[in-house]
Amino acid sequence: MPPPASSSSSSTSATGQPDVLVIGGGIIGLVTAWRAAGRGLRVALADPAPGGGAAQVAAGMLAAVTELHYGEQTLLGLNLASARRYPQFTAELEEASGQRIGYRRCGTLAVALDADDRAHLRELHALQTRSGLDSQWLTGRECRRLEPMLAPGVRGGLRVDGDHQVDPRRLAGALLIACERAGVLFHRVRAERLTVAGGRATGAGLSDGTLLSAGQVVLAAGSHSGQLAGVPEEVLPPVRPVKGQVLRLRIPEPPAGGPPFLSRTVRAVVRGTPLYLVPRETGELVVGATSEELGWDVTVTAGGVYELLRDAHELVPGITELPLVETCAGLRPTSPDNAPLLGPTALAGFQLATGHFRNGVLLTPVTGDAMAEALTSGRLPEEARPFSPARFSPVTSPGAEPVRVPEEQPV
Repeated sequence: MPPPASSSSSSTSATGQPDVLVIGGGIIGLVTAWRAAGRGLRVALADPAPGGGAAQVAAGMLAAVTELHYGEQTLLGLNLASARRYPQFTAELEEASGQRIGYRRCGTLAVALDADDRAHLRELHALQTRSGLDSQWLTGRECRRLEPMLAPGVRGGLRVDGDHQVDPRRLAGALLIACERAGVLFHRVRAERLTVAGGRATGAGLSDGTLLSAGQVVLAAGSHSGQLAGVPEEVLPPVRPVKGQVLRLRIPEPPAGGPPFLSRTVRAVVRGTPLYLVPRETGELVVGATSEELGWDVTVTAGGVYELLRDAHELVPGITELPLVETCAGLRPTSPDNAPLLGPTALAGFQLATGHFRNGVLLTPVTGDAMAEALTSGRLPEEARPFSPARFSPVTSPGAEPVRVPEEQPV
């Protein structure tokens, strides 16, 4: 992939000042920059390695239905809105970048291995039904008919044809190219400090000594968003890192006329621990993911690898015959209510696009659209207003509506 040009006439004004500076070049920062540029704004982005971040580790499940949790029904609306956008978003991005992003309408099968897991899935199915979602309860035999590699002990499951997948690494690469072609100016250095003058965000100081001014600043630095110096305490996003370890294996080509190893995403709760297996169209199988509150640690541990392989083997016994090609760990940017922080803050000229936790890939299309609207009009679209940063601040942001979620119940 060629490096972006060092300057772009469509990214800066005659004085060299962009309309928007995006701090952070993960998929959320990139989609914000791309969509803002598409609205005619002059956009710059600061990140030492754009296209990196959590997307390099994420599995890419677009699982609005099977990811539903008690207490997150408000977030469900945003997740569903973004899932509906994915086909059109994929078409636009692939045309803009000339790259495939691995979008697959393969569906998801969530299965249970014992009586406790079966009870858990039954309660999830009831919650999905009450929420108006489309999922089908299957017997263990019906699950194994869909996916013959499943263990004989599978007790039942949920078939959700509307939960799809995308390849986050290819998504990030396509967004990077689309941004370059749209004229986004990349500064491949770290933004170290937000600059503020006259009660307004005015730009950022970069690690190479550059002071970059901009009409508006968007902080989209993932799990690092709460660490940017110079951000007033009252608008500093309450985002923390949650570690996830992931394995990548290689699936052999099936024999002529034979079934694939797995045809769709398979999820389970094994001994109380969530597990997923995501088969890519490229022959890669992603297995994940642990969830660990360990601060900034991204060490791949023997225990994490062992637990993932052990649980995956219990679910799909043949998995231990596959080549293990990669182990990795990343950090999910997590807010106190597991929902994103989007749009204007109480500091003029300063907006947030962070805190997406486990839904960053799923929420990429709706985040791009919401941030482009907020940057051009100053207000979030209605579907995104419950996720204003104002819900965590005593000072109300423009157009903010606090998120209201019911008290969490055990599943």
